[in-house]
Amino acid sequence: MASGTTAPPPPASLPRIVAASLIGTTIEWYDFFLYGSAAALVLNKLFFPDSDPLVGTLLSFLTYAVGFAARPLGALVFGHYGDRLGRKKLLVLSLVMMGGATFAIGLLPTHATVGSAAPVLLTTLRLIQGFALGGEWGGAVLLVSEHGDARRRGFWASWPQTGAPAGQLLATGVLSLLTALLSDEAFGTWGWRIPFLLSGVLVMVGLWIRLSVDESPVFKEALERAESRRATEPEKLPLVSVLRDHWRDVLVAMGARMAENISYYVITAFILVYATTSAGVSKQTALNAVLIGSAVHFAVIPAWGALSDRVGRRPVYLLGAAGVGLWMFPFFSLVNTGSFGYLILAVTVGLVLHGAMYAPQAAYFAEMFATRMRYSGASIGAQFASVAAGAPAPLIATALLESYGTSTPISLYVIGAVVLTLIAVGVSRETRHRDLAEVTTGRDGTADAAPAAEARKARTV
Repeated sequence: MASGTTAPPPPASLPRIVAASLIGTTIEWYDFFLYGSAAALVLNKLFFPDSDPLVGTLLSFLTYAVGFAARPLGALVFGHYGDRLGRKKLLVLSLVMMGGATFAIGLLPTHATVGSAAPVLLTTLRLIQGFALGGEWGGAVLLVSEHGDARRRGFWASWPQTGAPAGQLLATGVLSLLTALLSDEAFGTWGWRIPFLLSGVLVMVGLWIRLSVDESPVFKEALERAESRRATEPEKLPLVSVLRDHWRDVLVAMGARMAENISYYVITAFILVYATTSAGVSKQTALNAVLIGSAVHFAVIPAWGALSDRVGRRPVYLLGAAGVGLWMFPFFSLVNTGSFGYLILAVTVGLVLHGAMYAPQAAYFAEMFATRMRYSGASIGAQFASVAAGAPAPLIATALLESYGTSTPISLYVIGAVVLTLIAVGVSRETRHRDLAEVTTGRDGTADAAPAAEARKARTV
């Protein structure tokens, strides 16, 4: 007789799985954010030297956006094979690809050495980074979500989400340390390479831990059921099933990402440009503010995740989106003072509010999709939105600053994204009580959860 529910993992295994996901996502986000911070500080001068400073920053952020453009392709490829072969194998591959590309950036010749080939090589490696990250997020959060206990899924699944602020913290911390220890000339000549080369060491640590965990039990059970049906009922491609059965959930996920993604990159990446060019703040001061804000961000994400287990994913998400929208005008007003204390306050409050969206997102998206299309569905919803949201956010914000010379249109830009997110999450269903092993698809194309008793009966007939 088949068991109706997947047995929970032994008590010691879940923290190990969480650690494997967290360390992997931290390394991948370190690699990705390192480029964003370096783009604002030094890559514009080394790879686009013929442009004026602000245009050079725009071009540098354009290659930053290219990494986002590759993320949907990564989501499609990794999602497809992650739903066919398992989460673990694809997570190992994404880590190797991301780390290898970041390490190679540290070895790149600059424009002064090889001319126009330098930005071409930089853009190519950025594409590889984006492709790898497009497959990383879905696999990491699903591995934890599908192992964890449903009552605390929001809490446990939020830990891989802390990889983003942890990666930001690590990337900004390394850059901040180097800019403090090295002269501008030394940092621009060779010091900027050190954080990229450090990625090679971090990847080895991440691989050692990630290879030690088991595949998701929910996925293994779903794979066994699919194989038993394959002789009489050929299985459709995960992408086809997602677009046919879960297209509304994909749209909800994309809408939910708009405010979360845009606000994050305005607060952490664009702020390095705005604070140094418009508020007269030094590079070191701006980096330190982001560093402190990221530390607080890391600490509050699990708390927001735990709250979503008590009150639901939607209320917490809606609170974060509305809070970010209301904070945008005070955010820039505080930055404009040029005070380090006010800069810290602006970034920290913004990231705490962002965490209310980011923390429940992992469990929320995982609970929308059926197991054999969950990697594809969650990845597509998250990464396709990033092309319209996070990818152009620093670019649009920089262009608005250049055109208008004020932060007002940038605040309105973020608020517009908040409105889209409030609509998307507001019309969606609450998901926190769903059993991931039993998520099915209703006639209207939205995900639903069959009662466990009925599911058990259906599988034992």
